[in-house]
Amino acid sequence: MDPASTPDLPVAIIGAGPVGLAAAAHAVRRGLTPLIFERGPSVATALRSWAHVRVFTPWRYNVDAAARDLLLEQGWQAPDPDALPTGADIVRDYLEPLARHPALAPHLRCAADVRAIARAGLDKLTTAGREKAPFQIIWRDADGAEQRTEVRAVLDASGTWDQPNPLGVDGLPVPGEREAQDLIAYGIPDILGHARADYAGRRVLVAGSGHSAINAVLDLLRLQEDAPETRILWALRRNGLQKALGGGLDDKLAERGALGLAARQAVETGRLTVLSPFATERLERAGEALALTARVEGDPRRLTLDRLIIATGSRPDLSLCRELRAALDPNVEAPLALAPLIDPNLHSCGTVPPHGAAELAHPEPGFYIVGSKAYGRAPTFLMMTGYEQVRSVIAEIAGDHAAARDVHLVLPETGVCSTAPRETGAACCAPPTPAIPAASTGCCGVPA
Repeated sequence: MDPASTPDLPVAIIGAGPVGLAAAAHAVRRGLTPLIFERGPSVATALRSWAHVRVFTPWRYNVDAAARDLLLEQGWQAPDPDALPTGADIVRDYLEPLARHPALAPHLRCAADVRAIARAGLDKLTTAGREKAPFQIIWRDADGAEQRTEVRAVLDASGTWDQPNPLGVDGLPVPGEREAQDLIAYGIPDILGHARADYAGRRVLVAGSGHSAINAVLDLLRLQEDAPETRILWALRRNGLQKALGGGLDDKLAERGALGLAARQAVETGRLTVLSPFATERLERAGEALALTARVEGDPRRLTLDRLIIATGSRPDLSLCRELRAALDPNVEAPLALAPLIDPNLHSCGTVPPHGAAELAHPEPGFYIVGSKAYGRAPTFLMMTGYEQVRSVIAEIAGDHAAARDVHLVLPETGVCSTAPRETGAACCAPPTPAIPAASTGCCGVPA
């Protein structure tokens, strides 16, 4: 549907996290009516699950420009731009005040579980009249009743946090993984808080090579200072230790670089054992413990663990767009034009050129996947990237095509670049557009 053909319908935004609420702020700025669907009971449900984590991006990178303008109208006191917030800080000091803003609050639907998106009255195969038909959002309200709402355009900002990758190197759960869920945590558990008793004095293996894994490892090391019998193993499935530890002092985000430096020191002092490359083959319950069978550097190993933390990233839930003509890269599961710019097989240091509505477009006009979900399975997303995405997309929906294509994105360098130059002579991280600073490797500024 051409969004301009139904100007009275709202713009649907799925997800009330940082990027979804930023999209709503840009919609209001453009005179559009947003309709925000949040599956959880309150805004930023996914972010609240890592509320205990301090992000490595200071406040200046975590607040969208349009959202800031709305908040300042209400007398909002902006946080120190150089301070490093926790997830809880971001919710309390930014997202909750934004959601309460009178321009957004009436258009927010919490406990609204979107189940499907389609063209009203048309299935995926039907072409005739498709662009003129509104979208139909099928969702369940807090009482479980099914609702159907027509909208002019859709921005899917539902993220990937609730779709964690399993342990297997083949992308599938290993045998026994589902049966051992009570001894497994995905992502970044609150090791120093409410989950402390699960890890203190235990033998714990952390699987993963991103910043989520490093954060979990460092929390375990802090716990070890008070509970010295705690034993920590760090399993890297594919990446070598050097890449996992990042750019260190060369990283333009000091806190992000410090993560790698602290982990390196722990390895050198023997407080942390690294296993790489590591391929789990099977998990088995052994009473209240886990027996893990794996191959380490190709050799068989059997480990006895008390707890397992799987921090191997996440993936998008693509079921929402099954009845839409979405064009996604088969490898990265990102929009076709964006995928080669973020594919970790091609870009080892997380470089991403500026991109917006043009790169996020699908054969289904008016439908966009934005935020971390737009990156599919690539682990290179930063909040600021999502803010520029939605600024461009909302401009496109509003008919300001020039503004939609005038994209800008300047992000702090990671200090990492480990892939050999291509045959063309370009460095691994050289984008097809003029070089820009590299993006973070953490979703929303949070370890990925």
